[in-house]
Amino acid sequence: MRMATLMKRKYMPFTYKMLIPYLLLVLVTDMIIGYISYTMLVQSRTEMAESNIRTGMEQARNNIRYQMDEIQRMSDTLFGSLSFQRALQTKGEPYEIYLVMLDEIVPQITAPLKLFGNSIRLLLYTVNNDLNLVSGDDLNAPIEDSDYYILPLEEIEQSEWYRAYRNSELDNIWLQIDTDQRLGNISHIRKLVSYSDYKTLIGYVRITVPLDDLFGDFATFPVEEGIVLTLVDSADPATVLYQRGEVSVTKSEQDYLRLEEPIPGTEFRIQTFVPNAYLTKDTLKLQRSILMVCAISFAGMSLIGSMVARLSGRKMARIVRFVRSFQEGNFKKRIAFKGNDEFVHIADAFDVMAGNIQELIDRVYVQGIQRKQAELEALQAQINPHFLYNTLSAISSLANLGETEKVTQMVQGLSRFYRLTLNDGQAITPLRNEIRQVQTYLEIQRVKYADSFQIYIDVEEAIQDMPVMKLILQPFVENVFKHAWFGDSIAIRISAVRSGDRILFKVIDNGIGIRPDRIQSLFAPGEQAGGYGIKNVDERIKLRYGEEYGVSIASLYGGGTTVSIALPIREEAPAQGIEDN
Repeated sequence: MRMATLMKRKYMPFTYKMLIPYLLLVLVTDMIIGYISYTMLVQSRTEMAESNIRTGMEQARNNIRYQMDEIQRMSDTLFGSLSFQRALQTKGEPYEIYLVMLDEIVPQITAPLKLFGNSIRLLLYTVNNDLNLVSGDDLNAPIEDSDYYILPLEEIEQSEWYRAYRNSELDNIWLQIDTDQRLGNISHIRKLVSYSDYKTLIGYVRITVPLDDLFGDFATFPVEEGIVLTLVDSADPATVLYQRGEVSVTKSEQDYLRLEEPIPGTEFRIQTFVPNAYLTKDTLKLQRSILMVCAISFAGMSLIGSMVARLSGRKMARIVRFVRSFQEGNFKKRIAFKGNDEFVHIADAFDVMAGNIQELIDRVYVQGIQRKQAELEALQAQINPHFLYNTLSAISSLANLGETEKVTQMVQGLSRFYRLTLNDGQAITPLRNEIRQVQTYLEIQRVKYADSFQIYIDVEEAIQDMPVMKLILQPFVENVFKHAWFGDSIAIRISAVRSGDRILFKVIDNGIGIRPDRIQSLFAPGEQAGGYGIKNVDERIKLRYGEEYGVSIASLYGGGTTVSIALPIREEAPAQGIEDN
């Protein structure tokens, strides 16, 4: 009744219900990606433009610094030239003065002018009025070609800059004086003092250079797009020494990005005002492109989503029909889909589910049988008839010989051996009891073999009470006596140490050893050589603790054998071992 009601009720397939949030997710994702892309592109465009401007400022700074250094070296040459200083202080006849001018002063002034790359003007103000002065009418004109002038000091003595400069301790500095501000020049001022006492003033050197030449190429500063380049003095930031471009009076300072670049060794700074409109130009075109890409992406994803919903809906309907058949108790039906997607995996999982459950049941059942069988074999091997027969024969022989004390020792040892071996039926025993069981076995063997073998036992005290499986050492010690002894004597070493989260046992002998092919056969199915079999001990360990634990054998034929046994350290409390009286 309820099933019929559900069939009659109109419903929207689950895949189409999922399509709606999918489309919303695609729309939101496109909007977020579009916004992030637009923001990143605008930021990248801004950073690129800013980087270009900064690169241009660094180039301008380097160019200015280089030319200033060249002019500095030029003034240093004149300041340090003794012949030039002597010539400036020469007195005498006009002809002698003319020769001095021709041979000493003019060559040393004109030489650096020819070597300097740009046009500069060198003015020499001298206190020696006997010199032939060189003047001109174009001192207030822009510098077009390199030229020089030799003028009397009286021409600048009344100027404000000279009075300020003369009364200060400043020297060897850069200033804008006279018409420099109007013509876009800057001047380097240097005192010349007599070489005799380095105090007597003999003149001033002024080297004037156009700031356009100092800044160099303006290709990276497109002033036509509103970028403004200025040069200011840190001592007076309000005074602009040089400006290229015009700041719009209708815009505030927040509409510009201001960048600064100090010129090393000077108080000057290059300032660049970059309008925000220049940094974010072409953003409208980027916005349109991103909107178009997002729209195309949404349309494409919507089409793909609809197709996937339709195909998935068909497969989902088939799965629903088969689930209903299972609900009705029909477990024989199977689903088969083509392809390699989630529905195929669901169908495959559906088909193998019953088989996997049965296989799991079988595996657990068989494993339980194997464990019980292994425990049974261990119990069967606990009482070794051959060992018991040999020991009783030895006791009988000693009794006939009247060796009462040895008979007593062997009977007590045999009793202790089987009491420790049986362990009240418990499969787990403390490590110290496992070692005692081996020691008891060796004591019995010592009565038989006298002192023909040596035993070394080394067990860490900290692990003496650790729970371990019983009967894991004695079979390997027994194998030494049965198979490894080939001379008059033999030595056996038994050790137990903690190694990380494991207990590692080793039984080492110096017997005849084992051939490699024989080692492999010891772990083969059905092999029971040596007591109740090395393979049995290995399987018992693996069944209880896992495949990473068990027995391994290393041997050199003719050189002895080392048996390693690895057990995990468990916190489980074993049954209390019987006390050795």
